[in-house]
Amino acid sequence: MPTLTVIEATKHERTEKVKCAAYCRVSSSSEDQLNSYQAQIRYFSGLFADSETEELVEVYADEGISGTSALKRAEFQRMMADCRRGKIDRIYTKSISRFARNYKDSLEALRELRELGVSVYFEEQNIDTIKTTDEMLIVVLSNLAQQESVSISQNLRWSVKKRMQKGIYEQSTPPYGYRKENGQLVIDDDEAEIVKDIFGWYLSGVGIRSIAARLNNRGVPTGNNGSRWHNHPVTYILTNERYTGNSLLQKTYKTDTLPFRSKKNKGEKEKYFVKDTHEAIISQEDYDKVQTLMKERGKLYYRENGTLSVFHKMIKCAGCGKTYIRKTVRGKVYWVCATHDLDAEACTSPRIPEEKLRAAFVTMVRKLKKHSLEILIPLRKSLRELKFRGLGADEKVLDIHKDVAKMKEQQAVIAELRTKGYLSEDKYQQQTSDLTSKIKRLKDKLRKYDKAYDDDKSLNTLDELIETINDIAVPITDFSDELFSEIVSDITVTDGSTIKFNLNGNLSFNEKLI
Repeated sequence: MPTLTVIEATKHERTEKVKCAAYCRVSSSSEDQLNSYQAQIRYFSGLFADSETEELVEVYADEGISGTSALKRAEFQRMMADCRRGKIDRIYTKSISRFARNYKDSLEALRELRELGVSVYFEEQNIDTIKTTDEMLIVVLSNLAQQESVSISQNLRWSVKKRMQKGIYEQSTPPYGYRKENGQLVIDDDEAEIVKDIFGWYLSGVGIRSIAARLNNRGVPTGNNGSRWHNHPVTYILTNERYTGNSLLQKTYKTDTLPFRSKKNKGEKEKYFVKDTHEAIISQEDYDKVQTLMKERGKLYYRENGTLSVFHKMIKCAGCGKTYIRKTVRGKVYWVCATHDLDAEACTSPRIPEEKLRAAFVTMVRKLKKHSLEILIPLRKSLRELKFRGLGADEKVLDIHKDVAKMKEQQAVIAELRTKGYLSEDKYQQQTSDLTSKIKRLKDKLRKYDKAYDDDKSLNTLDELIETINDIAVPITDFSDELFSEIVSDITVTDGSTIKFNLNGNLSFNEKLI
Protein backbone atom coordinates (compact mmCIF):
# COMPACT_ATOMS: atom_id res chain seq x y z
CA MET A 1 0.00 0.00 0.00
CA PRO A 2 1.48 3.42 -1.04
CA THR A 3 2.60 5.74 1.74
CA LEU A 4 1.62 9.46 1.51
CA THR A 5 3.94 12.10 2.95
CA VAL A 6 2.90 15.78 3.05
CA ILE A 7 5.72 18.24 2.32
CA GLU A 8 4.90 21.55 3.96
CA ALA A 9 5.21 24.72 1.88
CA THR A 10 8.21 26.84 2.80
CA LYS A 11 7.35 29.84 0.59
CA HIS A 12 4.02 31.53 0.24
CA GLU A 13 2.65 32.84 -3.05
CA ARG A 14 3.21 36.57 -3.32
CA THR A 15 -0.05 38.49 -3.62
CA GLU A 16 0.15 42.02 -5.02
CA LYS A 17 -1.88 44.65 -3.26
CA VAL A 18 -4.76 46.36 -5.03
CA LYS A 19 -3.59 49.77 -6.25
CA CYS A 20 -6.06 52.33 -4.92
CA ALA A 21 -6.57 56.02 -5.58
CA ALA A 22 -8.67 58.59 -3.77
CA TYR A 23 -10.58 61.31 -5.59
CA CYS A 24 -11.87 64.39 -3.81
CA ARG A 25 -12.81 68.00 -4.43
CA VAL A 26 -11.47 70.71 -2.18
CA SER A 27 -12.32 74.33 -1.38
CA SER A 28 -11.67 77.02 -3.98
CA SER A 29 -9.95 79.23 -1.40
CA SER A 30 -6.18 78.71 -1.64
CA GLU A 31 -5.72 78.54 2.16
CA ASP A 32 -8.75 76.31 2.74
CA GLN A 33 -7.73 74.23 -0.25
CA LEU A 34 -4.33 73.47 1.27
CA ASN A 35 -5.85 72.52 4.62
CA SER A 36 -8.58 70.41 3.01
CA TYR A 37 -6.13 68.65 0.69
CA GLN A 38 -3.74 67.78 3.53
CA ALA A 39 -6.63 66.60 5.70
CA GLN A 40 -7.90 64.27 3.01
CA ILE A 41 -4.40 62.89 2.37
CA ARG A 42 -4.13 62.13 6.10
CA TYR A 43 -7.59 60.52 6.07
CA PHE A 44 -6.96 58.24 3.10
CA SER A 45 -3.39 57.43 4.17
CA GLY A 46 -4.74 56.28 7.53
CA LEU A 47 -7.48 54.30 5.80
CA PHE A 48 -4.94 52.13 3.98
CA ALA A 49 -2.18 52.12 6.60
CA ASP A 50 -3.02 48.72 8.07
CA SER A 51 -4.49 47.13 4.95
CA GLU A 52 -2.87 43.89 3.79
CA THR A 53 -4.73 43.85 0.48
CA GLU A 54 -4.83 47.49 -0.65
CA GLU A 55 -2.35 50.34 -0.98
CA LEU A 56 -2.85 54.03 -1.68
CA VAL A 57 -1.23 55.10 -4.96
CA GLU A 58 -2.23 58.77 -5.06
CA VAL A 59 -4.82 61.34 -3.99
CA TYR A 60 -6.37 63.40 -6.81
CA ALA A 61 -8.01 66.68 -5.80
CA ASP A 62 -9.87 69.28 -7.89
CA GLU A 63 -11.28 72.63 -6.79
CA GLY A 64 -14.87 72.32 -5.62
CA ILE A 65 -16.13 74.98 -8.04
CA SER A 66 -15.25 72.82 -11.06
CA GLY A 67 -17.51 69.88 -10.20
CA THR A 68 -20.25 70.57 -12.75
CA SER A 69 -18.19 69.51 -15.75
CA ALA A 70 -15.57 66.76 -16.03
CA LEU A 71 -13.75 68.69 -18.76
CA LYS A 72 -12.86 71.46 -16.29
CA ARG A 73 -11.39 69.06 -13.72
CA ALA A 74 -7.72 68.57 -14.51
CA GLU A 75 -7.09 66.13 -11.64
CA PHE A 76 -10.11 64.02 -12.59
CA GLN A 77 -8.81 63.79 -16.14
CA ARG A 78 -5.34 62.91 -14.87
CA MET A 79 -6.83 60.15 -12.72
CA MET A 80 -8.75 58.74 -15.70
CA ALA A 81 -5.55 58.78 -17.76
CA ASP A 82 -3.70 56.87 -15.00
CA CYS A 83 -6.52 54.31 -14.97
CA ARG A 84 -6.08 53.80 -18.70
CA ARG A 85 -2.35 53.23 -18.13
CA GLY A 86 -3.09 50.49 -15.59
CA LYS A 87 -1.74 52.44 -12.59
CA ILE A 88 -5.03 52.19 -10.64
CA ASP A 89 -7.27 49.22 -9.79
CA ARG A 90 -9.75 50.91 -7.48
CA ILE A 91 -10.98 54.43 -6.68
CA TYR A 92 -12.32 55.67 -3.34
CA THR A 93 -14.44 58.83 -3.13
CA LYS A 94 -16.68 60.36 -0.48
CA SER A 95 -19.90 60.47 -2.51
CA ILE A 96 -21.35 60.57 -6.00
CA SER A 97 -21.73 64.35 -5.72
CA ARG A 98 -17.95 64.55 -5.13
CA PHE A 99 -17.28 62.25 -8.10
CA ALA A 100 -19.46 64.28 -10.52
CA ARG A 101 -22.42 66.63 -10.23
CA ASN A 102 -23.33 66.03 -13.85
CA TYR A 103 -24.95 62.60 -14.20
CA LYS A 104 -23.92 62.29 -17.85
CA ASP A 105 -20.22 62.71 -16.97
CA SER A 106 -20.67 60.33 -14.05
CA LEU A 107 -22.15 57.55 -16.15
CA GLU A 108 -19.61 57.93 -18.97
CA ALA A 109 -16.71 57.75 -16.51
CA LEU A 110 -18.15 54.77 -14.60
CA ARG A 111 -18.79 52.84 -17.80
CA GLU A 112 -15.27 53.44 -19.05
CA LEU A 113 -13.79 52.48 -15.66
CA ARG A 114 -15.82 49.27 -15.67
CA GLU A 115 -14.41 48.37 -19.10
CA LEU A 116 -10.91 49.08 -17.75
CA GLY A 117 -11.54 46.81 -14.78
CA VAL A 118 -11.36 49.69 -12.28
CA SER A 119 -13.95 49.73 -9.49
CA VAL A 120 -15.25 52.78 -7.63
CA TYR A 121 -16.41 52.89 -4.02
CA PHE A 122 -18.73 55.69 -2.86
CA GLU A 123 -18.43 55.92 0.94
CA GLU A 124 -21.58 57.88 1.81
CA GLN A 125 -23.89 55.72 -0.31
CA ASN A 126 -21.93 52.51 0.45
CA ILE A 127 -21.96 51.63 -3.24
CA ASP A 128 -19.24 49.50 -4.78
CA THR A 129 -19.40 49.33 -8.58
CA ILE A 130 -17.63 45.96 -8.52
CA LYS A 131 -20.68 44.48 -6.80
CA THR A 132 -23.50 46.15 -8.71
CA THR A 133 -24.64 45.43 -12.27
CA ASP A 134 -27.70 47.70 -12.22
CA GLU A 135 -26.82 51.17 -13.48
CA MET A 136 -30.25 52.48 -12.56
CA LEU A 137 -29.07 53.01 -8.99
CA ILE A 138 -26.15 55.07 -10.26
CA VAL A 139 -28.48 57.05 -12.55
CA VAL A 140 -30.84 57.93 -9.69
CA LEU A 141 -28.05 58.95 -7.32
CA SER A 142 -26.25 60.90 -10.05
CA ASN A 143 -29.45 62.79 -10.78
CA LEU A 144 -29.73 63.61 -7.11
CA ALA A 145 -26.16 64.88 -7.14
CA GLN A 146 -26.94 66.99 -10.21
CA GLN A 147 -29.97 68.49 -8.51
CA GLU A 148 -27.76 69.29 -5.54
CA SER A 149 -25.42 71.19 -7.86
CA VAL A 150 -28.36 73.09 -9.39
CA SER A 151 -29.65 73.93 -5.91
CA ILE A 152 -26.24 75.26 -4.81
CA SER A 153 -26.02 77.32 -8.01
CA GLN A 154 -29.48 78.79 -7.43
CA ASN A 155 -28.55 79.78 -3.88
CA LEU A 156 -25.40 81.50 -5.13
CA ARG A 157 -27.38 83.33 -7.80
CA TRP A 158 -29.92 84.48 -5.24
CA SER A 159 -27.06 85.93 -3.19
CA VAL A 160 -25.59 87.68 -6.26
CA LYS A 161 -29.00 89.05 -7.23
CA LYS A 162 -29.51 90.52 -3.76
CA ARG A 163 -26.13 92.28 -3.93
CA MET A 164 -27.05 93.63 -7.39
CA GLN A 165 -30.36 94.96 -6.08
CA LYS A 166 -28.49 96.78 -3.32
CA GLY A 167 -25.92 98.10 -5.82
CA ILE A 168 -22.99 96.53 -3.96
CA TYR A 169 -22.05 93.77 -6.42
CA GLU A 170 -18.36 93.78 -7.36
CA GLN A 171 -17.22 92.64 -10.81
CA SER A 172 -14.46 90.05 -10.47
CA THR A 173 -12.40 91.25 -13.46
CA PRO A 174 -11.86 95.00 -13.91
CA PRO A 175 -12.44 96.39 -17.43
CA TYR A 176 -9.49 97.66 -19.47
CA GLY A 177 -8.46 101.03 -18.06
CA TYR A 178 -9.05 100.06 -14.42
CA ARG A 179 -7.48 97.92 -11.73
CA LYS A 180 -8.92 96.70 -8.44
CA GLU A 181 -7.75 97.96 -5.06
CA ASN A 182 -9.53 96.79 -1.89
CA GLY A 183 -12.45 95.63 -4.01
CA GLN A 184 -12.88 99.01 -5.73
CA LEU A 185 -12.22 100.05 -9.34
CA VAL A 186 -9.29 102.45 -9.59
CA ILE A 187 -8.11 104.13 -12.81
CA ASP A 188 -4.99 102.70 -14.47
CA ASP A 189 -3.45 105.86 -15.95
CA ASP A 190 -1.68 104.22 -18.92
CA GLU A 191 -4.65 102.11 -20.01
CA ALA A 192 -7.08 104.99 -19.37
CA GLU A 193 -5.23 107.09 -21.96
CA ILE A 194 -5.76 104.31 -24.53
CA VAL A 195 -9.49 104.24 -23.69
CA LYS A 196 -9.68 108.01 -24.24
CA ASP A 197 -7.86 107.63 -27.57
CA ILE A 198 -10.30 104.93 -28.72
CA PHE A 199 -13.34 107.09 -27.93
CA GLY A 200 -11.70 110.16 -29.48
CA TRP A 201 -10.75 108.36 -32.69
CA TYR A 202 -14.22 106.90 -33.13
CA LEU A 203 -15.89 110.29 -32.62
CA SER A 204 -13.53 111.79 -35.22
CA GLY A 205 -14.69 109.26 -37.84
CA VAL A 206 -12.15 106.41 -37.51
CA GLY A 207 -13.78 102.97 -37.87
CA ILE A 208 -13.44 100.07 -35.41
CA ARG A 209 -11.17 98.01 -37.67
CA SER A 210 -8.93 101.02 -38.27
CA ILE A 211 -8.74 101.71 -34.52
CA ALA A 212 -7.58 98.12 -33.95
CA ALA A 213 -4.96 98.56 -36.68
CA ARG A 214 -3.68 101.78 -35.07
CA LEU A 215 -3.32 100.10 -31.69
CA ASN A 216 -1.47 97.15 -33.23
CA ASN A 217 0.87 99.44 -35.19
CA ARG A 218 1.72 101.25 -31.96
CA GLY A 219 2.35 97.97 -30.15
CA VAL A 220 -0.24 98.74 -27.46
CA PRO A 221 -0.78 95.74 -25.10
CA THR A 222 -4.33 94.39 -25.11
CA GLY A 223 -4.52 93.91 -21.35
CA ASN A 224 -5.92 90.35 -21.56
CA ASN A 225 -2.76 88.47 -22.57
CA GLY A 226 -3.77 88.73 -26.24
CA SER A 227 -1.11 89.60 -28.76
CA ARG A 228 -3.23 91.78 -31.07
CA TRP A 229 -6.26 94.06 -31.00
CA HIS A 230 -9.33 92.99 -32.96
CA ASN A 231 -12.85 94.34 -33.52
CA HIS A 232 -14.36 92.75 -30.43
CA PRO A 233 -12.24 94.37 -27.68
CA VAL A 234 -12.54 97.79 -29.35
CA THR A 235 -16.33 97.41 -29.60
CA TYR A 236 -16.45 96.19 -25.98
CA ILE A 237 -14.68 99.36 -24.81
CA LEU A 238 -16.87 101.66 -26.90
CA THR A 239 -20.08 100.11 -25.53
CA ASN A 240 -19.06 99.63 -21.87
CA GLU A 241 -20.95 102.04 -19.60
CA ARG A 242 -18.39 101.53 -16.82
CA TYR A 243 -16.12 104.13 -18.41
CA THR A 244 -18.73 106.77 -17.41
CA GLY A 245 -18.37 105.81 -13.73
CA ASN A 246 -21.68 103.93 -13.70
CA SER A 247 -22.41 100.18 -13.61
CA LEU A 248 -25.08 98.18 -15.44
CA LEU A 249 -25.39 94.85 -13.63
CA GLN A 250 -26.53 91.47 -15.00
CA LYS A 251 -25.71 92.16 -18.66
CA THR A 252 -25.20 88.40 -18.89
CA TYR A 253 -26.74 85.50 -16.99
CA LYS A 254 -26.27 81.75 -16.51
CA THR A 255 -28.81 79.17 -17.67
CA ASP A 256 -30.78 77.36 -14.95
CA THR A 257 -29.90 73.80 -15.94
CA LEU A 258 -26.69 71.85 -16.42
CA PRO A 259 -24.43 72.37 -18.19
CA PHE A 260 -24.58 76.02 -17.08
CA ARG A 261 -23.98 78.41 -19.99
CA SER A 262 -23.50 82.16 -20.00
CA LYS A 263 -25.89 84.14 -22.23
CA LYS A 264 -26.29 87.80 -23.10
CA ASN A 265 -29.24 89.30 -21.26
CA LYS A 266 -31.60 90.54 -23.96
CA GLY A 267 -34.49 91.15 -21.58
CA GLU A 268 -34.85 87.65 -20.14
CA LYS A 269 -33.61 88.86 -16.70
CA GLU A 270 -33.73 92.12 -14.76
CA LYS A 271 -30.85 94.58 -15.14
CA TYR A 272 -29.69 96.98 -12.44
CA PHE A 273 -28.19 100.40 -13.20
CA VAL A 274 -26.06 101.87 -10.41
CA LYS A 275 -24.76 105.46 -10.70
CA ASP A 276 -21.38 106.75 -9.52
CA THR A 277 -19.88 103.41 -8.50
CA HIS A 278 -16.32 104.53 -9.38
CA GLU A 279 -14.32 107.30 -11.07
CA ALA A 280 -15.16 107.96 -14.74
CA ILE A 281 -12.69 107.93 -17.65
CA ILE A 282 -15.15 109.12 -20.34
CA SER A 283 -17.85 111.77 -19.96
CA GLN A 284 -21.47 110.68 -20.22
CA GLU A 285 -21.91 113.09 -23.15
CA ASP A 286 -19.11 111.51 -25.21
CA TYR A 287 -20.31 108.02 -24.35
CA ASP A 288 -23.85 108.84 -25.53
CA LYS A 289 -22.49 110.37 -28.76
CA VAL A 290 -20.55 107.15 -29.47
CA GLN A 291 -23.65 104.99 -28.93
CA THR A 292 -25.69 107.17 -31.30
CA LEU A 293 -22.92 107.15 -33.91
CA MET A 294 -22.56 103.35 -33.69
CA LYS A 295 -26.27 102.89 -34.34
CA GLU A 296 -26.13 105.23 -37.35
CA ARG A 297 -23.04 103.53 -38.76
CA GLY A 298 -24.63 100.15 -38.17
CA LYS A 299 -27.57 101.09 -40.35
CA LEU A 300 -25.28 102.38 -43.10
CA TYR A 301 -22.79 99.57 -42.79
CA TYR A 302 -25.08 96.54 -42.77
CA ARG A 303 -28.63 97.45 -43.67
CA GLU A 304 -30.84 98.91 -46.35
CA ASN A 305 -34.25 100.16 -45.25
CA GLY A 306 -33.95 98.13 -42.05
CA THR A 307 -33.07 94.84 -43.78
CA LEU A 308 -29.76 93.08 -44.31
CA SER A 309 -28.11 93.77 -47.68
CA VAL A 310 -28.52 90.99 -50.24
CA PHE A 311 -24.72 91.08 -50.78
CA HIS A 312 -23.96 90.56 -47.07
CA LYS A 313 -21.36 87.72 -46.70
CA MET A 314 -21.84 86.84 -50.39
CA ILE A 315 -18.71 88.41 -51.88
CA LYS A 316 -15.32 86.66 -51.51
CA CYS A 317 -11.84 87.93 -52.34
CA ALA A 318 -9.93 85.60 -54.70
CA GLY A 319 -6.64 87.01 -53.41
CA CYS A 320 -6.85 86.46 -49.63
CA GLY A 321 -10.12 84.55 -49.28
CA LYS A 322 -11.73 87.10 -46.94
CA THR A 323 -15.33 88.29 -47.19
CA TYR A 324 -16.13 91.73 -48.59
CA ILE A 325 -17.72 94.22 -46.21
CA ARG A 326 -20.03 97.14 -46.94
CA LYS A 327 -18.80 100.73 -46.60
CA THR A 328 -20.53 104.05 -47.18
CA VAL A 329 -18.33 106.94 -48.30
CA ARG A 330 -19.90 110.37 -48.93
CA GLY A 331 -23.28 108.75 -49.40
CA LYS A 332 -22.03 106.19 -51.96
CA VAL A 333 -22.02 102.46 -51.11
CA TYR A 334 -18.93 100.34 -51.78
CA TRP A 335 -17.90 96.75 -51.05
CA VAL A 336 -14.31 96.20 -49.95
CA CYS A 337 -12.18 93.20 -48.95
CA ALA A 338 -11.99 92.98 -45.14
CA THR A 339 -8.22 92.47 -45.27
CA HIS A 340 -7.73 95.45 -47.59
CA ASP A 341 -9.92 97.61 -45.34
CA LEU A 342 -7.66 96.88 -42.37
CA ASP A 343 -4.33 96.97 -44.22
CA ALA A 344 -4.22 98.03 -47.90
CA GLU A 345 -0.74 96.54 -48.34
CA ALA A 346 -1.84 93.10 -47.10
CA CYS A 347 -4.37 92.73 -49.94
CA THR A 348 -4.54 94.87 -53.07
CA SER A 349 -8.11 93.95 -54.07
CA PRO A 350 -9.90 97.20 -54.90
CA ARG A 351 -13.23 98.36 -53.54
CA ILE A 352 -16.23 97.91 -55.82
CA PRO A 353 -19.19 100.31 -56.09
CA GLU A 354 -22.42 98.49 -55.26
CA GLU A 355 -24.10 99.95 -58.35
CA LYS A 356 -21.54 98.11 -60.54
CA LEU A 357 -22.30 94.81 -58.78
CA ARG A 358 -25.99 95.29 -59.47
CA ALA A 359 -25.37 96.20 -63.12
CA ALA A 360 -23.10 93.17 -63.64
CA PHE A 361 -25.77 90.85 -62.24
CA VAL A 362 -28.44 92.28 -64.57
CA THR A 363 -26.09 91.80 -67.56
CA MET A 364 -25.36 88.18 -66.56
CA VAL A 365 -29.09 87.36 -66.19
CA ARG A 366 -29.83 88.87 -69.62
CA LYS A 367 -27.21 86.61 -71.21
CA LEU A 368 -28.60 83.54 -69.42
CA LYS A 369 -32.11 84.37 -70.53
CA LYS A 370 -31.04 84.94 -74.13
CA HIS A 371 -28.74 81.89 -74.42
CA SER A 372 -30.58 79.42 -72.21
CA LEU A 373 -30.94 76.87 -75.03
CA GLU A 374 -27.19 76.95 -75.80
CA ILE A 375 -25.98 76.95 -72.17
CA LEU A 376 -28.44 75.46 -69.66
CA ILE A 377 -30.24 72.78 -71.69
CA PRO A 378 -27.05 71.00 -72.93
CA LEU A 379 -25.67 71.01 -69.39
CA ARG A 380 -28.91 69.50 -68.08
CA LYS A 381 -28.67 66.75 -70.70
CA SER A 382 -25.11 65.87 -69.64
CA LEU A 383 -26.08 65.64 -65.98
CA ARG A 384 -29.10 63.49 -66.86
CA GLU A 385 -26.82 61.02 -68.66
CA LEU A 386 -24.63 60.82 -65.56
CA LYS A 387 -27.69 59.96 -63.51
CA PHE A 388 -28.66 57.14 -65.88
CA ARG A 389 -25.16 55.70 -65.58
CA GLY A 390 -25.60 55.60 -61.84
CA LEU A 391 -28.83 53.57 -61.88
CA GLY A 392 -26.92 50.34 -61.24
CA ALA A 393 -25.27 51.96 -58.27
CA ASP A 394 -28.69 53.12 -57.00
CA GLU A 395 -29.87 49.51 -56.71
CA LYS A 396 -26.75 48.62 -54.74
CA VAL A 397 -27.28 51.59 -52.46
CA LEU A 398 -30.83 50.47 -51.74
CA ASP A 399 -29.61 46.97 -50.83
CA ILE A 400 -26.97 48.41 -48.51
CA HIS A 401 -29.55 50.57 -46.74
CA LYS A 402 -31.74 47.49 -46.23
CA ASP A 403 -28.82 45.54 -44.73
CA VAL A 404 -27.99 48.41 -42.36
CA ALA A 405 -31.63 48.57 -41.24
CA LYS A 406 -31.69 44.80 -40.54
CA MET A 407 -28.51 45.01 -38.46
CA LYS A 408 -29.88 47.90 -36.41
CA GLU A 409 -32.97 45.80 -35.73
CA GLN A 410 -30.69 42.98 -34.55
CA GLN A 411 -28.95 45.39 -32.19
CA ALA A 412 -32.30 46.35 -30.70
CA VAL A 413 -33.27 42.68 -30.23
CA ILE A 414 -30.06 41.68 -28.43
CA ALA A 415 -30.34 44.77 -26.22
CA GLU A 416 -33.82 43.61 -25.19
CA LEU A 417 -32.54 40.06 -24.54
CA ARG A 418 -29.76 41.43 -22.37
CA THR A 419 -32.22 43.60 -20.39
CA LYS A 420 -34.42 40.56 -19.68
CA GLY A 421 -31.43 38.48 -18.61
CA TYR A 422 -31.50 36.03 -21.53
CA LEU A 423 -28.11 37.20 -22.81
CA SER A 424 -24.93 37.52 -20.78
CA GLU A 425 -22.95 40.76 -20.72
CA ASP A 426 -20.01 39.16 -22.55
CA LYS A 427 -22.21 37.79 -25.32
CA TYR A 428 -24.01 41.11 -25.63
CA GLN A 429 -20.76 43.05 -25.96
CA GLN A 430 -19.37 40.59 -28.52
CA GLN A 431 -22.47 40.58 -30.73
CA THR A 432 -22.88 44.36 -30.48
CA SER A 433 -19.25 44.87 -31.48
CA ASP A 434 -19.63 42.56 -34.50
CA LEU A 435 -22.77 44.32 -35.70
CA THR A 436 -21.22 47.76 -35.22
CA SER A 437 -18.22 46.74 -37.33
CA LYS A 438 -20.44 45.40 -40.11
CA ILE A 439 -22.57 48.56 -40.14
CA LYS A 440 -19.43 50.69 -40.38
CA ARG A 441 -18.17 48.69 -43.39
CA LEU A 442 -21.52 49.09 -45.13
CA LYS A 443 -21.56 52.83 -44.50
CA ASP A 444 -18.06 53.07 -45.96
CA LYS A 445 -19.45 51.45 -49.12
CA LEU A 446 -22.24 54.03 -49.24
CA ARG A 447 -19.69 56.83 -49.37
CA LYS A 448 -18.38 55.45 -52.66
CA TYR A 449 -21.69 56.33 -54.28
CA ASP A 450 -21.81 59.90 -52.94
CA LYS A 451 -20.67 61.38 -56.26
CA ALA A 452 -23.59 59.82 -58.11
CA TYR A 453 -25.95 61.40 -55.59
CA ASP A 454 -24.20 64.74 -55.89
CA ASP A 455 -24.77 64.62 -59.65
CA ASP A 456 -28.44 63.93 -58.99
CA LYS A 457 -28.70 66.88 -56.57
CA SER A 458 -26.94 69.11 -59.10
CA LEU A 459 -29.50 68.07 -61.71
CA ASN A 460 -32.40 69.00 -59.42
CA THR A 461 -30.79 72.35 -58.59
CA LEU A 462 -30.16 73.02 -62.28
CA ASP A 463 -33.81 72.21 -63.07
CA GLU A 464 -34.85 74.85 -60.53
CA LEU A 465 -32.44 77.38 -62.07
CA ILE A 466 -33.76 76.74 -65.59
CA GLU A 467 -37.33 77.13 -64.35
CA THR A 468 -36.46 80.42 -62.63
CA ILE A 469 -34.72 81.82 -65.74
CA ASN A 470 -37.64 80.77 -67.96
CA ASP A 471 -40.08 82.60 -65.69
CA ILE A 472 -38.22 85.91 -65.94
CA ALA A 473 -40.14 88.55 -67.86
CA VAL A 474 -38.25 90.47 -70.54
CA PRO A 475 -36.82 93.03 -70.93
CA ILE A 476 -34.67 92.81 -67.77
CA THR A 477 -33.76 96.34 -66.67
CA ASP A 478 -33.59 96.47 -62.86
CA PHE A 479 -31.70 94.55 -60.19
CA SER A 480 -33.86 92.20 -58.13
CA ASP A 481 -32.90 91.19 -54.56
CA GLU A 482 -35.27 88.24 -54.75
CA LEU A 483 -33.85 86.92 -58.05
CA PHE A 484 -30.26 87.37 -56.83
CA SER A 485 -30.95 85.39 -53.62
CA GLU A 486 -32.71 82.69 -55.60
CA ILE A 487 -29.99 81.88 -58.13
CA VAL A 488 -26.62 83.09 -56.74
CA SER A 489 -24.63 81.09 -54.16
CA ASP A 490 -21.77 83.63 -53.89
CA ILE A 491 -19.55 86.06 -55.83
CA THR A 492 -15.77 85.88 -56.28
CA VAL A 493 -13.82 89.06 -57.04
CA THR A 494 -11.02 87.97 -59.37
CA ASP A 495 -9.58 91.44 -60.11
CA GLY A 496 -10.58 95.07 -60.28
CA SER A 497 -12.51 94.69 -63.51
CA THR A 498 -14.01 91.17 -63.35
CA ILE A 499 -16.21 89.26 -60.90
CA LYS A 500 -17.45 85.67 -61.01
CA PHE A 501 -21.06 84.81 -60.22
CA ASN A 502 -21.29 81.28 -58.76
CA LEU A 503 -24.83 80.08 -59.33
CA ASN A 504 -26.86 77.32 -57.72
CA GLY A 505 -26.40 74.21 -59.87
CA ASN A 506 -22.58 74.41 -60.01
CA LEU A 507 -22.54 77.07 -62.74
CA SER A 508 -20.12 80.00 -62.81
CA PHE A 509 -20.06 83.05 -65.11
CA ASN A 510 -17.46 85.82 -65.30
CA GLU A 511 -18.78 89.32 -65.80
CA LYS A 512 -17.03 92.62 -66.45
CA LEU A 513 -17.60 95.56 -64.12
CA ILE A 514 -18.64 98.52 -66.22
